[in-house]
Amino acid sequence: MAIWNEKAAPKRDPVPVPPAPAPTPPRVEANVNQDLPRRSAEREAKESLIAADLTIEGKIDGAGHVRIAGRFKGDINVQGHLTIEVGAKVNGAVRATAVIIAGELEGNIDAAQRVELLDTGVLNGDLKAGSLTVAAGSRMRGQVEFGWEEKPAQKAPLRMEIGSAS
Repeated sequence: MAIWNEKAAPKRDPVPVPPAPAPTPPRVEANVNQDLPRRSAEREAKESLIAADLTIEGKIDGAGHVRIAGRFKGDINVQGHLTIEVGAKVNGAVRATAVIIAGELEGNIDAAQRVELLDTGVLNGDLKAGSLTVAAGSRMRGQVEFGWEEKPAQKAPLRMEIGSAS
């Protein structure tokens, strides 16, 4: 019955509601940094991993972060962070922006801005860095130089001769 001369809507058979689709699991991308806290934009760079069950011999050269959990023999030169995990072993010279040692490094570290030698870390070699943090329990054998800023090479003074041309 309609009130105020409204037309009543015709009755329809109930339409069956299809069941809701099963929720899809969230997409997980392979990213070794996903559980690590983000400290800065520099920390968000791509990170390469040498897993614990790998042994590699060669050379690492490039930009980005490198995390070694296995064994690596060769020189490492990266514009980024190098992390040597507990139980990992590296034999070779290292050049990196920052070096964190929780495993073992046999070789020299040259011109790093920051080096952290954690309590399980072992360094057999010389170290040259902007700053050094050494945890109690860590071990090191070699010479250390830190805290000295490298000054850019001084340019030779410009020499001019003024004379008359004949």
